[in-house]
Order: sequence, then structure tokens, then C-alpha cells
Amino acid sequence: MPREIHYNATEHISEETAADPYLRPAFSLGDRLRRLVWNACWIALYRMSPRPFHAWRSWLLRVFGATMGTNCHFYPGSKVWAPWNLICADQVTAADGAEIYNPAPVSFGSHAILSQEAYVCGATHDYDDARFPLIAFAMHIGPYAWVCARASVAPGVNLGEGAVLGLGSVATRSLDAWGVYAGVPALKIKDRQRFLDAMDQREEPTALQTLV
Repeated sequence: MPREIHYNATEHISEETAADPYLRPAFSLGDRLRRLVWNACWIALYRMSPRPFHAWRSWLLRVFGATMGTNCHFYPGSKVWAPWNLICADQVTAADGAEIYNPAPVSFGSHAILSQEAYVCGATHDYDDARFPLIAFAMHIGPYAWVCARASVAPGVNLGEGAVLGLGSVATRSLDAWGVYAGVPALKIKDRQRFLDAMDQREEPTALQTLV
């Protein structure tokens, strides 16, 4: 399935801003000002907060428009480019150094994890267009997916439920559910045990329970 562009700078930025397209901003003045305020907040209130203050950092992200589920653990060294484009279910973790570059919406399923210095890249440039515009893609990291330390997810790539992207690997194509991937570019090396199936079976009532 081809990636669908969510944002194209040429559709939002007037050609009158600069004769040379390389000198045109990729985003509107309002968007840049909003990110300036967020960056000041990140430096003063987010990055300097004590490590256990996960609820505080989740609250700050919500103030700037993020959707945050319960018990999300975003550590003080983590970075979110645009909180208003962040959608998290419950218990999502972003470790120190993890970075989410999200000019377009990026969503995380329950219990998804970004380890130290993991990078989710939501945008690139259209190098076949002489104007070299920024283009951004909506992305989804599935529930229980794990992006290991220093691994990177390329623009428009999605991770299925329970998928694992190994240490330092680069995902250039979407990862299947419950697959373990490694390398540059990342290739599937094995299947991960589907422990959610076993958990669901344990939660199903027995015949005796249904009669009580």
C-alpha cells in the first residue's frame, strides 16, 4: 500500500514568500510561533523536570494538544516536535533521547515503547520536485510494538501490533504484526511470541464460571 502524503508544503506556503523555493518556510508563521512556545516550555518545564514526574510531562503535552492515555512514561530527555500531532493510548513509553518528529499525526497503541535515542521520522522532502517541498505522513506504532535503542522509523512507515525493530536498525518499510526486524534496512529475522493471545484466553470465563 503506497504511503499517503498528509502534508505538502507547496499546498500551504505561498510562492510569494521567496523567489527561491529553497528559502521558503515549510510551515506557516502561526505553526512556527506555536512550536517556539512549545520549545521554550520543553526547555524550562519538561526537560528540567525530575525523572519520576511522568504525569507532569503528560500534562504539559496535553496542554499543547496531545492526546495522552493513562500511565504514559515520557522521560525528560524525550522530544516531541509537535504535541498537537501526538496521539497516545495508555502506557506508552518514550525513553531519554527518543525523538518523535511529527509534522503530521503520529499515533501509538497501548504499551508501545521507544527506547533510548529511538527516532520516529514523520517527514522528508520530495526530491523529484524542483521546489524540494517538505512532505509529511501520518504514522502508527501499534500496541506492544517496540522500537529499540537508536533504531529509526522512516517517514510513512507503520509498525504492526507487537512488532520489534532491533537495536540501531532502520525501518524503511512497514513492519508486520509480531515480527522481529533488524538491520539497515530492517529485515524480518523471526516471529515474536503472540503473548496477547494467551492473555486473552486466560481472561475468557470458563464454562463453570458462566454457570455461576
